[in-house]
Amino acid sequence: MTTPDMSWGAHAPGMAPMPGWQVPGLQAPGVQAPGMTPPSVPRQPTAGSAATRSGAFTPEAARQDIPVLQRPVNGRPVVWLDNGATTQKPRQVIETLAAYYATANSNIHRGAHTLAREATEMYEGGRAAVAGFLGAPSPDTIVFTRGTTEAVNLVAQSWGRANLGPGDEILVSTLEHHSNIVPWQMIAKERRARVVPIPLLPDGSIDQDAYADLLSFRTQLVAISHASNVLGTVPPVKEMTALAHRYNAKVLVDGAQAVAHFPVDVQDLDSDFYVFSGHKLYAPTGIGAMYGKPEVLAAMPPWQGGGNMIDQVEFGRVTYAPVPHCFEAGTGHISGVVGLKAAIDWLTSFGREAVAAYETALLGHAQQALAAVPGLTVLGSAAEKIAVLTFTLAGQDPMTVARRLDQDGIAVRAGHHCAQPSLRHYGLEAATRASLALYNTAEEVDQLAAALTQMQAQAAV
Repeated sequence: MTTPDMSWGAHAPGMAPMPGWQVPGLQAPGVQAPGMTPPSVPRQPTAGSAATRSGAFTPEAARQDIPVLQRPVNGRPVVWLDNGATTQKPRQVIETLAAYYATANSNIHRGAHTLAREATEMYEGGRAAVAGFLGAPSPDTIVFTRGTTEAVNLVAQSWGRANLGPGDEILVSTLEHHSNIVPWQMIAKERRARVVPIPLLPDGSIDQDAYADLLSFRTQLVAISHASNVLGTVPPVKEMTALAHRYNAKVLVDGAQAVAHFPVDVQDLDSDFYVFSGHKLYAPTGIGAMYGKPEVLAAMPPWQGGGNMIDQVEFGRVTYAPVPHCFEAGTGHISGVVGLKAAIDWLTSFGREAVAAYETALLGHAQQALAAVPGLTVLGSAAEKIAVLTFTLAGQDPMTVARRLDQDGIAVRAGHHCAQPSLRHYGLEAATRASLALYNTAEEVDQLAAALTQMQAQAAV
């Protein structure tokens, strides 16, 4: 098959071509259409592999790839500390999306022409890349979704409808984002099951004693986040999963806030489901993925019906495509998958362990810097956490704090962060959140602390 030329040449009338847009590696080698032998799973590169960049990781190396960080906001260089809501995109992702649409755009799987074959290879190559990124055993264990929210709803509506009944219980930690609470409430109401919250300790960690006490043979599923979007807490997911499995309960792990910060191995975790969103992983919006154990996926009925997920359709009967395609009704977000693979390639090029170590050090610096701000209280002090700092500022409304920081070009998030139970654990309805990523620097953290200190000084006058 001919590899499409990914050099950026043609451009719209009246517009200058984008300089230097070369997109190597967009075509995924060896990928087959559904029903044929799947590609092998590429393992994610490690810090010492040939696929990583030379030299130690630095945030400056990452920043050079992020175009939006070069723009000013309100006359100041933008300081993007809203990574928990969405991450900024490297040029490698942006260029890959543009090159895909410019040279290889097509629907996938069913076309006999060249562009269809090329687009299918890219799409299924993305599936193999996600499998490798998560340490999954096969690309066939990866289902593409619009994001974490749709993935949780898929499990709730497919697995949940088939397996939950009156009196059954779903344990959900109080850390959870609403997208890992509300779908369980909806299916529990329909199936006359019960959602049971797992409480937190004062430091924002999950109360493991309470969790052990809540587990029973009524427990059918445990839903836990791998990292909290408000408190940054990283629960002992592997241990919690092992305990749930003693009661034959399934475990769904929300990895939306985890996958960008540290390596994940779903086989080591032994989770039954693992879900995440691309846009928090330096990839486009509208794309995400769900990992499921092969035997669990094989027993689940399709959730949505339509094209792509069928084998044969008659008015008297229908048969479905094999896993994972039976869960991907309609035309998928093809360019989103292509962009997701580019984002994974970009992130892993730095070495995951090196990035995790840098972010841990940056978190330590941020904790010290914010501790010096008068009247500032950071929520959550669990020993294991990602670089998320949600805080209150005495006498200041969180939304006002965010608006005033924006005047200095500093972007943070304010509100309930779609995690109201977590905030109410501290008696709050809203707070301000600064969430860090690999391209943030100690200097940016110091700018945040200085702006907050100045804000308090002005309020005291």
